[in-house]
Amino acid sequence: MEQVALHTRLKVGREADYDRIHATIPAELDTALREAGVKRWRIWRHGRDLFHLVDVEDYQAMRHALRDHPANVPWQERMAELLEVPDDYSGADRGLPLVWELP
Repeated sequence: MEQVALHTRLKVGREADYDRIHATIPAELDTALREAGVKRWRIWRHGRDLFHLVDVEDYQAMRHALRDHPANVPWQERMAELLEVPDDYSGADRGLPLVWELP
């Protein structure tokens, strides 16, 4: 099991849109995420900054499985309208590096 932290940023003025859209995740996207090994995905928002914490079996495998998934492609297109840097699911990212942890 992996825990991956991510940071994304919203375009100016898109905060309310992001909150509204995330109030209900499409059932087919929920299923796709779970089938790709996601156990838990939490998102915190501070202004335009989004902080994600993902518990997943294999982050890279999940990204690969969702890249062209018919439930994820339209969701990512919708998110691209809101994010400063859209996610291309190229598989190159590994999340934020852990700097410190209280044992």
